[in-house]
Amino acid sequence: FVSKLLVVVAGPSNSLISFLFELFILSLLCFSSKKCTPWCFITLFNPQFEISRKVIIINKYLFMNTKYINIYNNLVNLTRNKILYKNFISQDTFSDRLIFFLLHFAFFLKVFKKENDKKIMQEIYDYSFRQLELSIREIGYGDQSINKKMKNYLNFFYNMIDKMDNWEFLSFDERKSVLKKFLNSHADDYYLTDYFEKYRLNLLNNTLNSYIKGVVNH
Repeated sequence: FVSKLLVVVAGPSNSLISFLFELFILSLLCFSSKKCTPWCFITLFNPQFEISRKVIIINKYLFMNTKYINIYNNLVNLTRNKILYKNFISQDTFSDRLIFFLLHFAFFLKVFKKENDKKIMQEIYDYSFRQLELSIREIGYGDQSINKKMKNYLNFFYNMIDKMDNWEFLSFDERKSVLKKFLNSHADDYYLTDYFEKYRLNLLNNTLNSYIKGVVNH
């Protein structure tokens, strides 16, 4: 009779058992903190959390308040129109896109601010500029640079609002002169003057609610 039972004559040495046991304990300690969370994860996560705290706060605000996302997206899509950048030497740079974004937004506020709730218009304003700030952060600017740039952009925007206050009463040439204060020197000011007047009229033919819902008639 031949037994098929496997018999282990010798076991692992005491030194090997000791080594494996110590390795197990070390791995366990490395893996778990007091709250059973990997300590390596905590070590790496905490600095990242501290660095990104302001961005997280902004994201939290945006996720909580997406009521006006269609308005913002519409403004962004308008700035992607390549015809706007006709004759530009460096086409579609961030600076140029930002100027066109602010111009469209200035006309938007001009048309809707008179006949709509001031609180809603303020919310749209705040939301759009928070989105803009987030876009600048994603480019890689630090807090100090962002604060300085946002201040400059806001002053630039207020100047636009002021110059366009009586747009509808200006002649074509006067409107061109207003736009030339803000546009790239190579911009087609004749085309853009006509473009923004048509944009203003299109805004008048829609309601604020249609922009909020994203059902705009062009």
